[in-house]
Amino acid sequence: MLNIDMNAVGNWAERRNLPYTGYVDLASKPEVYGLIKECVESVNADLSRDQLLAGSQISRFLVLHKELDADDGELTRTNKVRRGFIGDKYQPLVDALYSGKKEQFIETVVKFEDGRTGKVNATLKIEDAKTFAALAKAA
Repeated sequence: MLNIDMNAVGNWAERRNLPYTGYVDLASKPEVYGLIKECVESVNADLSRDQLLAGSQISRFLVLHKELDADDGELTRTNKVRRGFIGDKYQPLVDALYSGKKEQFIETVVKFEDGRTGKVNATLKIEDAKTFAALAKAA
């Protein structure tokens, strides 16, 4: 599960005249998925060059429909991911990644800055990424 950097990807989209209305819209654009896929596959190629890290390659991913937020309990106040909480909250997405699904609907409760709560929902696309065989060490 990946989050996009709204500023960086927003600037990228604007340079390509790609219109969007907000995070949810931008994160779901096919062009953004293409960008993320290129980045994931580039990292996978780098990881394959290291015998110890080659098994850490990303084979499937999705772009979350909302930014992780400390107010929603997803991050600590120092912006560390609360992995256990994320695993529970987004269990349908985790299951979908491992079951081979191509998309998954998710509805998430969010807390707004003024203290109100609401729901954000989306059907998220799940993308396969190219992985690489571990390169043998040179003699």
